[in-house]
Amino acid sequence: MRHDSNGRTTRDGIRIYEPADYAGMHAAGALAARILDDVAPMIEPGQTTGAIDDFIRNAVEEAGATSATIGYRGYQHASCISINHVVCHGIPGEKKLKDGDILNIDVTVIVDGWYGDTSRMYVAGKLSRKAERLIQVTHDSLMVGIEAVKPGNTFGDIGNAIQSFVEGQRMSVVRDFCGHGLGRVFHAPPNVLHYGRAGSGPVLEEGMFFTIEPMVNLGRPETKVLADEWTAVTRDKSLSAQFEHSVGVTADGAEIFTLSPGGKFHPTWG
Repeated sequence: MRHDSNGRTTRDGIRIYEPADYAGMHAAGALAARILDDVAPMIEPGQTTGAIDDFIRNAVEEAGATSATIGYRGYQHASCISINHVVCHGIPGEKKLKDGDILNIDVTVIVDGWYGDTSRMYVAGKLSRKAERLIQVTHDSLMVGIEAVKPGNTFGDIGNAIQSFVEGQRMSVVRDFCGHGLGRVFHAPPNVLHYGRAGSGPVLEEGMFFTIEPMVNLGRPETKVLADEWTAVTRDKSLSAQFEHSVGVTADGAEIFTLSPGGKFHPTWG
């Protein structure tokens, strides 16, 4: 490992942050989560994903923050909105939501140099039974993964916990996309896989910051990226869902930076 002006970095290239840095991550994470709370009333049949993204863009600007995604590798939107069989990186536009659509909205903001990254599921209109079950399993798989976060465990323990839970429900975990380190950068080591072998991978240490963001499919795990070079879909057209939190490793577990201020992280809230 090495020491530099930015603090300590492990042999695996994972940054170890200082105790004072948690406050910055909480501020960024809270803003991203609040925006996702505030956009919830817009999610209804007939609404366009472009209008939803415009709301998010304005909310980021009004907060005096910066969108991490606008301009990132040429991307021009303040969110990714992924509907039904879109796994991730769906591009907002003129598409109108239909009754029964499920969608993931993913937002990343920068507040005083810190990155807050979170996503959650929403429903337009009436939720089908199979979609409800997929959303529940995906949500619960994220929480199972977070429960595995504590010093001395490994990143493989997180992936194994998620994979075991999801496959026990006869669904599949997407392998083509993963969580990532973050902090004062958008993407950094490590890659946080949502599958794997218990005991494998780097050892978790207090001060590590990263996302856990499992994508779960009702059908098979394979995905493909469309011609726009962003939108990833299930190859078998099965429904897909995703939930994402940004977390920090503490002395005895995990601290979630992106908790919903209004308790609206799960789409069937009151």
